[in-house]
Amino acid sequence: MDVSDCTKPAAEGISPRFLEFVRAMSRTLDEAAGDEPRILENGAPLVAELVSHDDWLPARLALPIPGSYGQYLLYRDPARRFTTVAFVWDGGASTPIHDHTVWGLVGVLRGAEVSERFSYRDGALVSRGTARLGSGEVDRVSPRVGDIHRVRNAFADQPSISIHVYGADLCTVKRHTYCDRTGRIEIITSKPYDNAEPLLVKA
Repeated sequence: MDVSDCTKPAAEGISPRFLEFVRAMSRTLDEAAGDEPRILENGAPLVAELVSHDDWLPARLALPIPGSYGQYLLYRDPARRFTTVAFVWDGGASTPIHDHTVWGLVGVLRGAEVSERFSYRDGALVSRGTARLGSGEVDRVSPRVGDIHRVRNAFADQPSISIHVYGADLCTVKRHTYCDRTGRIEIITSKPYDNAEPLLVKA
């Protein structure tokens, strides 16, 4: 699949649906004043509403990276209180075991993904089980509610798309990957986004 134009600035109109989501999420952050439980509680329905409609993500931001996943920045709050990112999973693509160190909301727009949760105790990882997230469903992550997981596309032969809202720009946040055999922890930051400009610059 040709992804050569994915780094070009956005030229398409912005969907009113996505614009309203960003404005509503911004109001949620204003009203929550840093209260994470309130952000997750009030933000989850907003993400659920957004991903219940598969009519707003431009096709050029719905392209997987062969054998991996595309990571497209959709919006970055001017104060970096939150970012919205589209993860476009190629068939069979997966992540290493990782954490985020900030709150996050993940909604599946298209297809499905499987998440295996872990806790880290006494230098070792302990699996907390797996969950399948289908189209329209939303998951929550944070150091408070559970932050370590491994994610994969539920399908081996077709892409899936999930929309992630994080309480920071993960490209600037030091976080961790974990080795499931040894428990070894490595400090990482997210790879650069696969688009040069966000879908929406100003709400």
